[in-house]
Amino acid sequence: MGHAITAEELLATVSSMPGTERARFFSLLGAAAFQDDFSHEQVFGDLADEKFTADEAAEYLEVSLTTFRRHVQYGKISPCQVVGRNQLFAARQLKSFKQSLRDVKRSG
Repeated sequence: MGHAITAEELLATVSSMPGTERARFFSLLGAAAFQDDFSHEQVFGDLADEKFTADEAAEYLEVSLTTFRRHVQYGKISPCQVVGRNQLFAARQLKSFKQSLRDVKRSG
């Protein structure tokens, strides 16, 4: 019989996942473990302050990195932090922007 994964191993695995996979994991966990007894905010509230790299942000928005960079260039999305040449983007802003992209698709 194989060894059971420890909480520390699970945390390390989850921490190394891209942002979108982490969100998907917590969504699956929330659905399986809590069976919708908790609000989205209760389950995912702590992720609202996460920061995404440009690659992770593009993946979350379901756009190419080139399209994402264009959104940044035109001021539609702004980095919340710049570390050297790396820009980080706030999860809250990305969520709002993704919703606005959905709204444009629906009305278009």
